[in-house]
Amino acid sequence: MSETIPDPATPAADGPGAAPRKLQIALVDDDRNILTTVAIALQAEGFVTRLYTDGETALKALLDNPPDLAVFDIKMPKMDGMELLRRLRAHSRLPVIFLTSKDDESDEEAGLEQGADDYIAKPFSLRLLIARIRAILRRAEPPGSPARAAATPEEPLPASLSRGRLFMDPARHLVTWAGQPVSLTVTEFLILEALALRPGVIKSRNQLMDAAYPDDVFVDDRTVDSHIKRMRRKFKQVDPSFEAIETLYGAGYSFNDG
Repeated sequence: MSETIPDPATPAADGPGAAPRKLQIALVDDDRNILTTVAIALQAEGFVTRLYTDGETALKALLDNPPDLAVFDIKMPKMDGMELLRRLRAHSRLPVIFLTSKDDESDEEAGLEQGADDYIAKPFSLRLLIARIRAILRRAEPPGSPARAAATPEEPLPASLSRGRLFMDPARHLVTWAGQPVSLTVTEFLILEALALRPGVIKSRNQLMDAAYPDDVFVDDRTVDSHIKRMRRKFKQVDPSFEAIETLYGAGYSFNDG
């Protein structure tokens, strides 16, 4: 089932002089109370919300008419959030935030392994959720888009980056290794960029978290470890001998290709 909580301000049509398009957030959770509470809070922040109570209905809608970002609960009937994300990632890099059980660390790691951009443990703060949504949207959208316009101040994207066999183009969210494309999430891209900007320099987990989450949003250490683990797996699918991201136990990570 899907539904939309009425929004008092209808988005203006695109065109000269028209107001910027409102950003759409899809919420997928079988708990109607959570859906309603989060939707009202997001609408108060200027977002348009699309609500789904099961994964099967949500998957078709997200592929047919993608929103700007989606928030998934993990434990749902018919199709749980993990399976929903797995199927979505086969066709889309839509930014996704997972809602996980507070005491189940395996949910958090599994969600990141499947390609989630972030996770928040229940019970969660609406203020924290909105901060993470805004942070991911600003990183995912190109300059001039409504999400980037909401960032203060606007920061120019860095130029393309070449380090050995690695090539990164932030403007196109493009990553290649030895000429082969590697599909990274926004968070993975920013962590890799922070490492590649200074080859051989050890970056602590805190420094990598600051690069990927620049809005003073709390993220714990194992989140970075999970992102690194998943990145390595993606690069090894292109090059089984990939070893450019090095772990320095107790210190952090570094990038060195050759």
